[in-house]
Amino acid sequence: MRTRISTEKGAAPTGPYSQAIVADGHQVYVSGQGPVDPLTGELQLGSFCAQAERTFENIGILLEAAGASWGDVVKVNAYLANMDDFAEYNEVYTRYFQAPYPARTTVQSDLKRIAIEVDCIAVVPRAR
Repeated sequence: MRTRISTEKGAAPTGPYSQAIVADGHQVYVSGQGPVDPLTGELQLGSFCAQAERTFENIGILLEAAGASWGDVVKVNAYLANMDDFAEYNEVYTRYFQAPYPARTTVQSDLKRIAIEVDCIAVVPRAR
């Protein structure tokens, strides 16, 4: 489903991500998720770590509903309100993803009420 592309001719990854990924199969595009409690619809504000964990848990729920898992994710886009949280983001991120890591983009964004928003693309396996 996922094949990591790596070349010494390109810039080496400086974190938990792949230079590129080739994906084969049906895809699911998960819209931007944030730290919203799915049972109450309330924002779960607090530490960056708590917000990131809730955000990734929300993504996991959607991946499962689509018939995919964390190992099927090929691309992640993350938006952080403060790039000072980048190291903590990487720590939380590596709890959910293992090598070969998805391709990834992380940028600072003008998020008003939350510290993090994440979207992703995954390949849905035809059969497990």
